[in-house]
Amino acid sequence: MPLIQISQTPGLTAEQKRATIEAVTQAYADATGKDPAKVWVTITEVPRDSWGVGGTPLG
Repeated sequence: MPLIQISQTPGLTAEQKRATIEAVTQAYADATGKDPAKVWVTITEVPRDSWGVGGTPLG
């Protein structure tokens, strides 16, 4: 069973998360021929102070 994990800063609404999960699932199924019902997607919201880009914390 494929598992797609998305990590991002907080801020998406429940509707945006639903739409993202739906779109990512369909894109993966289209690209691989896998059954969309067997594709798992998780969205993990990581606080900005736990991210760093180019050696600089975002938070």
